[in-house]
Amino acid sequence: MSGWSAENAKRAFLRSLKTAKVGKEPDVGEFISALAAGNNARLMVVATASTAGSTTLALAAAAHETGGRVVCISCDQNESQASRKALGVNGQCVEFVVGDAKELLVCDYKGADFVLVDCDINNAKEVFLSAIKGAKKDENALVVGYNVRHRASRLRQLRASFLPIGEGLLVTKIDTNLKSSNDKIDQRRKGRWIVQVDNCTREEHIFRVTSSYRKELD
Repeated sequence: MSGWSAENAKRAFLRSLKTAKVGKEPDVGEFISALAAGNNARLMVVATASTAGSTTLALAAAAHETGGRVVCISCDQNESQASRKALGVNGQCVEFVVGDAKELLVCDYKGADFVLVDCDINNAKEVFLSAIKGAKKDENALVVGYNVRHRASRLRQLRASFLPIGEGLLVTKIDTNLKSSNDKIDQRRKGRWIVQVDNCTREEHIFRVTSSYRKELD
């Protein structure tokens, strides 16, 4: 399924509205739910900075409409257990994992088509960039940051649109042509970058060939 689904967005919005009382910012949750469901997201991952709440429930509501799955990444076991307890029965469809979000987003959950990052998390910028790197290379894939607040200036370099909803949202649509455009820019500089993709692991290997050593790589 591809493209925008207004019907999925509407149903997810209404479902999120019913569970909004569990979280602190229902307006943000409803928007996120509609955005994820409308884009038919199937693998949704949220990296939390504290106990999961309305934003995670918003993804659960979206998953109910798209038939997708939701993964909640916590930094430690105590936080994960607190999230399970806070979400209660509404979080039954959420998978809870513990680990470094920056690593998990480019390894275990590489290819996610909707990633939600709590910008209160440690190294928020690095986590956000990892989310972009690991996200599915699809025109409908999105990386969204929430709880932006006063961090907007710190995250200004990111290619993201700021939305003044709740405590602020950053929305990045994955550009499937981003790599090729960057390659063209680099080739105009001294030397050039060559990107190879492993067909099995999908890992990218980047090599720089300077003007004095132009060995072609197969």
